[in-house]
Amino acid sequence: MDPATLIGLVVAFGAVIASIFLEGASPMSVILPAPMMLVIGGTLGAGLIGSTLKDAIFAFTSLPKAILFKPPTPAATVETIVSLADRARREGLLALEDAAKDIDDEFLKSGLQGAIDGTDPEDLRTILEDRIATKRTRDKGAAKYFADMGGYAPTVGIIGTVVSLVHVLENLNKPDELGHMIAAAFVATLWGLLTSNLMWLPFSARMKRMSELECSHMELTVEGLMSVQAGANPRLVGERLRSLLPAEPAKKDKEKAAA
Repeated sequence: MDPATLIGLVVAFGAVIASIFLEGASPMSVILPAPMMLVIGGTLGAGLIGSTLKDAIFAFTSLPKAILFKPPTPAATVETIVSLADRARREGLLALEDAAKDIDDEFLKSGLQGAIDGTDPEDLRTILEDRIATKRTRDKGAAKYFADMGGYAPTVGIIGTVVSLVHVLENLNKPDELGHMIAAAFVATLWGLLTSNLMWLPFSARMKRMSELECSHMELTVEGLMSVQAGANPRLVGERLRSLLPAEPAKKDKEKAAA
């Protein structure tokens, strides 16, 4: 699991709470049910208005996966594909039937099974690339849903502030309570900005990045499978696939030092 999102949430909200304490206030001064309900409920409602129920359900069901996301390991996949290419070159594609059962990567497993079944290379590539495109489209929809909510939240917060200020103006005959009511009026704006910039927009960015990493890994897998199906030299397969991987900074430094 990549803990970046959880760490980010703790740091971001921790900074907000710390700033409240440093100002000499209490966190309970901004935890008010009415403005929080208006901002969160209004934002969720606005998101549903501009989308479909299916999109909303998919976005929220994808959120736990995005938070607990474990980045793929392309280097390990390359080693697996090279070993498959070596065996296929020595024993033929049908010999990979048993090896396919031990593969955990469902995309690699299904693609390899298609190659073993004798699917035409061009048809197999088309099928796999279509699966990648479909995944990218679905992930883009989920990320857009949270990005839209990030755009709605500040405006909904301003609506909450206006509603509260109307209530303030109705009670000008109570000067002792005006300070408290005016302060409470701006809590809705605070929650609109806070949920937008510390939750919805970061969640959207996380989903986009998660999709990029997964789709890049799947594209790497497609190239490897095509090479295995073609009976390419395992060493050349490994070199080609590794050339598609982004070089790690440590490896770059070592290569420069060696040069």
